[in-house]
Amino acid sequence: MVKSRMSTQTPVHIVGGGLAGSEAAYFLAERNISVVLHEMRPTKMTEAHKTERFAELVCSNSFKSQSPSSAPGMLKAEMNCIGSLILKEASKAAVPGGEALAVDREIFSDHVSRSLKSHRNITFVSGEITEPFAHGITLLATGPLTSDALTLWLEKATDAHDLYFYDAIAPIIDSTTIDRSRAFLANRYDKGGEEAYLNCTLDEKEYADFIEALLLAEKVPPKFFEKEIFFQGCQPIEAIAATGKDTLRFGPMKPVGLVDPNTGHRPYAVVQLRPENLGKSAYNMVGFQTKLKYGEQSKVFRKIPALAHAEFIRLGSIHRNTYVCGPKVLRANLSLKGHPQVFLAGQITGVEGYLESAACGLLSALFIWQKLMGKEHRPPPINTALGSLLKHITGSNPEHYQPSSIHFGLFDSGYFEGMSSLKKDQIRETMSIQTIQNFNSWWEKTV
Repeated sequence: MVKSRMSTQTPVHIVGGGLAGSEAAYFLAERNISVVLHEMRPTKMTEAHKTERFAELVCSNSFKSQSPSSAPGMLKAEMNCIGSLILKEASKAAVPGGEALAVDREIFSDHVSRSLKSHRNITFVSGEITEPFAHGITLLATGPLTSDALTLWLEKATDAHDLYFYDAIAPIIDSTTIDRSRAFLANRYDKGGEEAYLNCTLDEKEYADFIEALLLAEKVPPKFFEKEIFFQGCQPIEAIAATGKDTLRFGPMKPVGLVDPNTGHRPYAVVQLRPENLGKSAYNMVGFQTKLKYGEQSKVFRKIPALAHAEFIRLGSIHRNTYVCGPKVLRANLSLKGHPQVFLAGQITGVEGYLESAACGLLSALFIWQKLMGKEHRPPPINTALGSLLKHITGSNPEHYQPSSIHFGLFDSGYFEGMSSLKKDQIRETMSIQTIQNFNSWWEKTV
């Protein structure tokens, strides 16, 4: 790796030694930038962590698919081009996981901790940080379990309504697997200009069958460190249904303001799907955040006639998460509006998942490096995996912003060549080839 000849006198302070913070610290240190990595553990532990090691995995041990034509595989390819510490150490700690990159948690975090602690450009400080540093750059990579004191600072810096404590993730569906004969395009009361919503209809019996299946389905119990306090707009759909059989028909499934052109009448109930991208290759199930187990979600949601054969790009969930509304409060370089020396990375920006948190750490570190070197801000193009993820964080509609993992719904096929005549598998394979080509071309000009 080519290292920068320039060294900064004032170190970059990175708060949080999770995946994003570890990735960012290593990226900058490898480029001869002095880094101070702050981790409050073991001085102050979180409800989930058990050790003081860096990059400790507290939930699953998987970094998702390694298939080159999968969205996670495409993201991995780009991260490896940059020199991802997390992926390098994950490969050393890999355990059998089928197509997924699964790791031995202890070996993995030991490897990451050893790589960071042996680096001459990284200094370590244990203890809680309650606000950014007055001088130099501060990168906040504190994850979904950000301490109360730092959360309070973020509330003040971003305005309280822009900081959320629970994310509401609805399923996303491959548009090619939706039965259009049981759905129609329309906005309620024909408002909003272009017809944006795909409305999946249910008659009275279909609705009753759906509600019965929903209420009987097995839910994911809260983790031991989670206290379930939901905002009104984040109620799990099964919890709403439990308050009365018709409650959903007056909530997320209300048919008011809609006329089915196939019948000329208002449907008994509808599930509205909202496009995830300009190309409309993926649709979001509006208001369908849920704590159903993954297998149950596929079974229950396929009770909706238009989704009988649906393929889910992402399944829904609700869990504790501290994250800012990125499109409102972050600049394009992931610095905080009003605080140009404060950068954010990882789950606190609204990415979801281990792989995505590490990727966001790389992006923030790259933009900090560009700033310190006096270079212009050059983000990855949107026809790359990293560029698509960044576009979600900083360029989404703030009114509908939700945390997201990497998935094909974030990619807009309109920015790729030769897609119109291809089938789904061919599209993804072609996109995987083009994304890495696009990324390599950009990276060569950036470094």
